[in-house]
Amino acid sequence: MKRIGERVELNKSEGILKSSHENSEMKVTIWGARGSFPSPLVPGVVQERIRSNIKRFVQQAHGDLKNETDFFSKLARHHSGGYGGNTPCLEVSAGSNSVIIDGGSGIRPLGYELLKGPCGQGQGEVHIIFTHFHWDHIIGLLFFTPIFIPGNRIHVYAVQPELEQVFRMLFQKPFFPVPLEKLGSRIEYHRLEPRVPFELGGMQITPYQLDHPDPCWGFKFEKNGRAFSHCVDTECTRFTPAELGPDLPLYRGLDLMIFDAQYTLVETIEKVDWGHATASLGIDMAMREGTKRVVFMHHDPASSDEKIAAAESQAQRYYQHQLARADLAEGKVSEVQWAFGYDGMVLEV
Repeated sequence: MKRIGERVELNKSEGILKSSHENSEMKVTIWGARGSFPSPLVPGVVQERIRSNIKRFVQQAHGDLKNETDFFSKLARHHSGGYGGNTPCLEVSAGSNSVIIDGGSGIRPLGYELLKGPCGQGQGEVHIIFTHFHWDHIIGLLFFTPIFIPGNRIHVYAVQPELEQVFRMLFQKPFFPVPLEKLGSRIEYHRLEPRVPFELGGMQITPYQLDHPDPCWGFKFEKNGRAFSHCVDTECTRFTPAELGPDLPLYRGLDLMIFDAQYTLVETIEKVDWGHATASLGIDMAMREGTKRVVFMHHDPASSDEKIAAAESQAQRYYQHQLARADLAEGKVSEVQWAFGYDGMVLEV
């Protein structure tokens, strides 16, 4: 039996994971794939990685510069650029419209990109929806340049009632020198209703509750028959359809699911009630619900790129085991394309 997409091969030069459809309706860009706290590569790690790759190049390509492009395109991610160190921030685009999920440190480079458009002239309109307000999901707002430019309108959305309170807490002394009242942009607050769809940027978006120590909400994006769900910062303690109840639609009928995989399988046992999951849970959910593609993120800040790659290999073994078990039982499960996400990854839906 042929296994489709056991682990997705990505276009390493662009980091694009294409959908099976000829024309995509939405594009998802991961600006921050790390969880809990920013974790940049330190110079010593970069130097060692360069040294190791030079050795590999000499041994495998015999130092022939004609083979340079082919050699580097085949390097494993943990031997090359790694998985990134910015905390959660995603951009979901539909045509010229875009919606940002969370304001982790990844929103800082996204802000620089937005300055190339209307935001740079004080004519921009930005939409940011928040899953919850833990530090790793709001820390980048302080350095999101469009928020300081007069004329820009920043729309922020959350199910939680404390949204405006969070902004007032962030932008005040002694935490930050610029108070909320002195920001150049106009901030508009929007309260979302649980499990009630709303329209934004040409997409229908519905909040569903995740399993996290503080109230946290996942979001399902739908447009012209395509669907993508953001399921990050969840321990997935509710797994069966009965347990999930009204939140089951978050995981059903998906072309793409982004799922929390902060921990290895063993670590999830050691860290019960910490609010994060492992790739095996996401794989099981996707196989049961018929999800086409899964990308795992919210990598632990203490995990090196090598450890994340090892978790990816562990997930590969688990996936093969689940497929083999289904074959033996002659059960029906859906094969899934999956990959571990990284800063700068682009996904088409």
